[in-house]
Amino acid sequence: MEEVMGMAKPAKLVRVRAWLLAERLDPRPLEAEGALDTAPLVLRLPQDGVAVVFRYGAVVLFNAGDAVEQEFLDRVAPLLTEPLAVREKDEARLRVDPAAEEQVDATGAIVIREMNIERLQAIAIVLAKSVVLSHYELRLAAIFDRIDPLAADLAVRARNRGRGRELMRHIGKVLLIQHKMVGRVEIGDKPELLWEHPELERLYARLAEEYELRERDHALDRKLEVISGTVQTLLGLVQSESNLRVEWYIVALIVVELLLVIYPPALWGHFWP
Repeated sequence: MEEVMGMAKPAKLVRVRAWLLAERLDPRPLEAEGALDTAPLVLRLPQDGVAVVFRYGAVVLFNAGDAVEQEFLDRVAPLLTEPLAVREKDEARLRVDPAAEEQVDATGAIVIREMNIERLQAIAIVLAKSVVLSHYELRLAAIFDRIDPLAADLAVRARNRGRGRELMRHIGKVLLIQHKMVGRVEIGDKPELLWEHPELERLYARLAEEYELRERDHALDRKLEVISGTVQTLLGLVQSESNLRVEWYIVALIVVELLLVIYPPALWGHFWP
């Protein structure tokens, strides 16, 4: 595959910036304008820049200055579904050295032998997954912060009245995160790119290890299980409390009905002047 940055020379450092912009991004209008590749979508930017675009709302920009980057972000803004209020961002440095081993060096720079489309796609996939993980790590931390007071209130007061709807919302958020991570981003799956270009497996594996994709994915799974279990337990207690109140209401009604049978209204005058 041809070099995608003619200006890239050995040992030159290139800025790489990954963004998570929204829940979804429609790449079809960008594909219609012309693409270097489509799985994932690769676009040429001005001044020897390159953009890699993902349907799950992430973009990774190579060698894009601030002005070019902002122009591209503005360009894709109409294609976003459910834009994020706070965009997740990560930055890396890329060094091209034909004589070096492909890895992440001691300075934290990603080292590759040549700047071709397939290598940029492999790097972009890792960085895009990393920003998605960062986004969901923050979301789960926020859910933990909201659940802690509910659990503490239940432990202290042994009651959690009126919290059923809030707990149901938390369950919905957890299920939605699981769906997005598994169904859309496929963080734990092997990218299709590697099936077509097995020579990139070592580079991808080293990047995935450097960004701890597998470990962070497993940690998120464990947190999702803990949150789901905690919320379902709290919801069960809320429902039990509600059912107990209903049972007491039924008992009270039965008692009233028995009193009416034993002491008909006609006899009430004997008890009250």
